Amino acid sequence: MSHTAVLDKRIYLDYASTTPVDKKVLKKMMPFFSVSFGNPSSLYSSGRQSKQAIDKSRKEVASILNTSPTEIVFTGSGTESDNLAILGVARANKKNGNHIIISAIEHKAVIEATQLLKEEGFEITVLPVNKEGLIDVDECIGAITTKTILVSVMYANNEIGTIEPINELSEAIRKKRGLNMFPLFHTDACQAAGYFSLNVRDLGIDLMTLNGSKIYGPKGIGILYKKEGIKIQPIVVGGGQEIGLRAGTENVANIVGFTEALKLVSISKEKESKRLIDLRDYFIKKINDAIPEAVLNGHKIYRLPNNINISIPYIEGESVILMLDELGIEAGTGSACSSYNLKPSHVLFAIGQDTNLIHGSIRFTLGKYTKKSDIDYLMSVFPNIINKLKNMSALTAKKYEQKK
Repeated sequence: MSHTAVLDKRIYLDYASTTPVDKKVLKKMMPFFSVSFGNPSSLYSSGRQSKQAIDKSRKEVASILNTSPTEIVFTGSGTESDNLAILGVARANKKNGNHIIISAIEHKAVIEATQLLKEEGFEITVLPVNKEGLIDVDECIGAITTKTILVSVMYANNEIGTIEPINELSEAIRKKRGLNMFPLFHTDACQAAGYFSLNVRDLGIDLMTLNGSKIYGPKGIGILYKKEGIKIQPIVVGGGQEIGLRAGTENVANIVGFTEALKLVSISKEKESKRLIDLRDYFIKKINDAIPEAVLNGHKIYRLPNNINISIPYIEGESVILMLDELGIEAGTGSACSSYNLKPSHVLFAIGQDTNLIHGSIRFTLGKYTKKSDIDYLMSVFPNIINKLKNMSALTAKKYEQKK
C-alpha cells in the first residue's frame, strides 16, 4: 500500500475516543433536524411528534437495559451523566451520609465531581488498583462505613481496557448494606456498551452512565439509568424536562440516534467482540515481535476486545502520534479528555507504571471498520518510528552529558 493511498483513506485507531456515526443511525436522525423539528413541550402536531419520538426511544432503551422507561434520563453527554450521578446523589442524600468511594482509575468526569464534593464537606475514598488495573472487591467493601452513600466503579477502563468485576462488586455491596438502600452503586459503562451486557437487573447496579459517541451514535447525547426511588438533585435546572432531572429542550435527533445506535450494537456485539479480540491479539503479537521492549498496560484477559495500550521506553507518546498522523494513521496517547493539558495519565500512575514509561504510552483502539490490513500497514511503519525516536532520545542524552 502506497503512502498516498493511505492518506487518501486514513486509518482510524482511536475508537475509544469517539466513533463515526453509523449510516443507519444518521438516517433515523435526519427527519428531526428539519421536518419533525417541533419542541417536544409544544401541544401542536410537530411538537407531539417529537414527544412521541422521545417516548418511543425511552421505551426502547429501557427494553435493552431490562428496566422501566421512567428509570431512563437523557443527558447531553457521558460526562454529564457521570456528574449527575455523583453530584446529584451526593447532594440529594447528604442527610444519610457524606462518604463516597471511587476507584483510582475512574474517568475524569467522576474524579472531578468528587473533588467538587470534597470542597462541600464530603469525604472521598479512592480505591487503589493492582498493576493490571483491577480493584479488590474485599478492599472496597472494607472501605464502606455507615456514612457511605455511593460507590462508583467503571465497567471497563477507557485508557487501559481493564474490565472490572461489576457483578461480584454489586453483589458484595448488596450484602453489606442489608435492608438499607445505601451505599448506592454507580458504574460508568460508556466503553463497555458496545461489547458487554447492559442488563441492569443482572448487573445489580443502581445507576449507570452511557453515551452515544462510543457506540457509533452522535456526540452530545448520554443517558443515566437511575433506579426507581433513588433521590437525585438536578445539576441543570429550568423547565423540568427529563422527570425534572435535566432541564432544557430535548435534543430529539440525538436521542433518536443514540437509541438506534444502542439497538444496533446490542444485536452485533457478540459477533463483533469475537472479531475484534482476534484482531487485538494479532496486533499485540505483532507489537511483541517487532518491539519486544513494549509493555502492555492493563489486564491481559479481562480486557476490552478493542483495546491495545502500550508503553515504550525512551520515547514521547505525543511524538509517535504526530508521526503516525503524517502517515495517515490516527491513534491516541490515552484518554482524549486529557489531551488538552498533556498531563501524564492518572490511570498509568494508579497501576504503578514506571514514570519514564508513562510518557511513552500509546493507545490503539479498534472498531467495526478496522481491518487486518490496517494493522499490517501500521506495523510496516511503526517500528521505524520507534527506532527513529529512540535514536533521537539517545542523541539528546549524549549531547546533554557532553555539556555537563
